[in-house]
Amino acid sequence: MNGAEVVLECLRREGVEVVFGYPGGAVIPLYDALHKVDIRHILVRHEQGAALMAGGYARASGQVGVCIATSGPGVTNLVTGIADAYMDSIPIVCLTGQVPRPLIGKDSFQEIDATGITLPVVKHSYLVRDLAELPQVIAEAFHIARTGRPGPVLVDIPKDVQLEAFQGSLEVDRATLRSKQPAAEPDGASLAAAAELLNQAVRPTLYVGGGALASGATAELLAFAEAADIPVTWTLMGKGAFPEDHRLAVGMIGMHGAAYANYALTRCDVMLTVGARFDDRVTGKLATFAPEAKVIHIDVDRAELGKNRWPLVGVEGDLKTVLQRLLPRVQRHPERAAWVTQVQDWKAQHPLVPHRVKETGEIRPQHLLEQLNRLTGGQAIVSTDVGQHQMWAAQFYRPAEPRLWLTSGGAGTMGFGLPAAIGAWFARPGRANWLVTGDGSLQMNIQELAVAVLERVPVKVLLINNGYLGMVRQWQELFHGRNYSETWLSTVATPESPRISPDFVKLFEAYGAVGRRVFDDADVEEAMAWAAAVDGPALVEFVVHDEENVWPMVPAGGDTAAPILEPEGVDA
Repeated sequence: MNGAEVVLECLRREGVEVVFGYPGGAVIPLYDALHKVDIRHILVRHEQGAALMAGGYARASGQVGVCIATSGPGVTNLVTGIADAYMDSIPIVCLTGQVPRPLIGKDSFQEIDATGITLPVVKHSYLVRDLAELPQVIAEAFHIARTGRPGPVLVDIPKDVQLEAFQGSLEVDRATLRSKQPAAEPDGASLAAAAELLNQAVRPTLYVGGGALASGATAELLAFAEAADIPVTWTLMGKGAFPEDHRLAVGMIGMHGAAYANYALTRCDVMLTVGARFDDRVTGKLATFAPEAKVIHIDVDRAELGKNRWPLVGVEGDLKTVLQRLLPRVQRHPERAAWVTQVQDWKAQHPLVPHRVKETGEIRPQHLLEQLNRLTGGQAIVSTDVGQHQMWAAQFYRPAEPRLWLTSGGAGTMGFGLPAAIGAWFARPGRANWLVTGDGSLQMNIQELAVAVLERVPVKVLLINNGYLGMVRQWQELFHGRNYSETWLSTVATPESPRISPDFVKLFEAYGAVGRRVFDDADVEEAMAWAAAVDGPALVEFVVHDEENVWPMVPAGGDTAAPILEPEGVDA
């Protein structure tokens, strides 16, 4: 075996079934050996697509996603996808080629310091200079990516290491694999303090982040909320961790969270924060964020405890284990039922309404997402890009299970959606697969449509086309006097003169897919059903009002307890 064959055999031993990559000079030996292992390779059209597909695969499956790129621009094109995984704690392993060892440090052709350039956005990185270490490095990379707080790991392998004959052993002593992991058991004193604080709480609220999904703690979370009778809110990344039709389910919190969810969180007396990190999009101005709440913070990453909001009780540990240990210690407070009723009253007073304007036939984005929910029953994997459409999807699509909601949270990566949806299909091909996107985001990685067509990935693209970079335009409208500087993407649309540059339907057809453009609300249901029935990728483009806004809204750095509500006068 040579070094390249060692890499692929190590991937096979880690259970890898599919990898996403793009060949180049520094990884030719790796691609030369691909036919010798039973691993499916998906040829992307841009390395960023490889990293985001690996991320989509990991998000949908809970397994480690794998991507491959060559040196130089191949590595730099991966960086956005690596950063996206890092910000959202997604386990991926990135295998990159490097120039031969004698050329490192000499400004050689396509030489980039891969470990240096990715250092801020990986859990760990390796430059493999000794072939004998390669099996240990690959095993350790997967171990680090998936344990503790998950995240991306990069392995940079010089070309001559890939070609060198391997004389060592492929066996690895897994007991020696390095990784920072929490203690097997959470601290008993911290558990006791948390339980005491919760049992005294009259108005407690759960604040659930993506860590609940990473830990696989959704069953424990449900049991805990029911036992303690605590209303449950969630972040954009925590969506899907708790059943949204449950009586204790409140809604998404933060900048575009439901008003009632923000009220439930900011007016509680005890805030139980699990697998979340007090992100600024949730808290707004920290000084005004639930100042009277006593905080219990449970997180696998000790660095998050007190980083943004100092907890009265901090518990380091795997959330699944912590909730299991905490459950027998909690009890319902006799006055808590009134708090649950209050939260439900807020929900009735400030509902999220999927508006329709039937008289004019105008298509409203909220109605589109409500219809998608009805069509799929919440059983589809729904990926989003980043922008207004993402927030409407978060408000109105209700996934029936964990890991059916895929979105870029921390990094806010436009162009995330299409490659993530493709990666998710390879992880769970039996699921209906929808992408909710905008006319700005879709163009960021549209080249990956070739992958969907050639691999027959049946992703259905729900495009909300408002002719603008919608979220930026909304901020310009509200905070910059409607100075729509460089956010206008195309001409005003009518059925006779549709928006141009590009014509998305023709663009899909050019790639070998199909598409339809819809202008009238009366055609929404039939158009979605048509797309769902297509055997392969399909576009259904809905032309909406160019100044449609997402409500409610907490301005950046504003008070989460006082969101801007939707203006009155909108027909429902």
